[in-house]
Amino acid sequence: METRREFLKHGALLAAGGMGGGMLLGQTPPAGKEASGKDPAPRPAAGVPPTLADSRGFAPRLKLSCAAYSYRQFLEKEKAMTLDGFIEKCARMGLDGTELTSYYFPRTEPEYLSHLKRKAFLLGLDISGTAIANDFCRRPGPERDKDIQHVKAWIGHAARLGAMTIRVFSGGVPQGDTEEAARARAIEGFKECCEHAAKEGVILALENHGGLSATSEGLLAICRGVDSPWFGVNLDTGNFHTDDPYRDLELAAPWAVTVQVKTEVTPKGKQKVEADLPRILNILRAVNYRGYVALEYEAEEDPMTAVPKYVEKLKALLS
Repeated sequence: METRREFLKHGALLAAGGMGGGMLLGQTPPAGKEASGKDPAPRPAAGVPPTLADSRGFAPRLKLSCAAYSYRQFLEKEKAMTLDGFIEKCARMGLDGTELTSYYFPRTEPEYLSHLKRKAFLLGLDISGTAIANDFCRRPGPERDKDIQHVKAWIGHAARLGAMTIRVFSGGVPQGDTEEAARARAIEGFKECCEHAAKEGVILALENHGGLSATSEGLLAICRGVDSPWFGVNLDTGNFHTDDPYRDLELAAPWAVTVQVKTEVTPKGKQKVEADLPRILNILRAVNYRGYVALEYEAEEDPMTAVPKYVEKLKALLS
């Protein structure tokens, strides 16, 4: 596992790349800044993750989606919205995609999944991804086996939906266990699931979501351990509660295969503050990110009014 000093060194390389967008293919690096590889426009920081090697040399391209979790109280508690209704809302907001969180699927038989896929297609939307819950740090036993089978089942569901990514979690260290042992089990579980994901053409995206993935170091230690082209990061921009969340976002961004953008950040020991959305998008551009940015709204304002407002802000920043 790399030391904090090595991560800071990687971050320095990222900073050297600038925050305003990556170089285009064939463009000469600025004087005194040589590209660290044979390609003319490698991704900065920590080499090129295996998941992202095919996108080297391409300019950034950010597409806008929305996570169903943004409307969780309507989809789960009040039952005032269905996934069909959420897909329609995404279309009315003029989005490119729709992220269908697994928690709100009333069923997962093939006919229903095909129905959702067709509906999104006819409304001009990609299903940008889905999101599930799991804990791969569990000790061997029925609960761990259940989680692994759950991930494998949703790999099949995502493939039928036409979704390229599934948001997954690492889990935390069980009581009385060690971080090293828990990480080894998480890596082992993800490797097993990646073999299945490769057959279905779906990428597993590990979220920075507490536990072993609470920091960029912990998150990337798992990614490097899995070392699969079918494994990357779901970069949640509001989930690093460290001294400098933006620094951790910079370090993890080269591994992102999908992004969930929050409207707030919470530095360690401080209150929530409004997220610097231009800075976040520039972090993604600096590593030539090409993929979906899904708004995942969790702030206090009613999402019925807040989500469309933030969608318009993001559209303006992406235009």
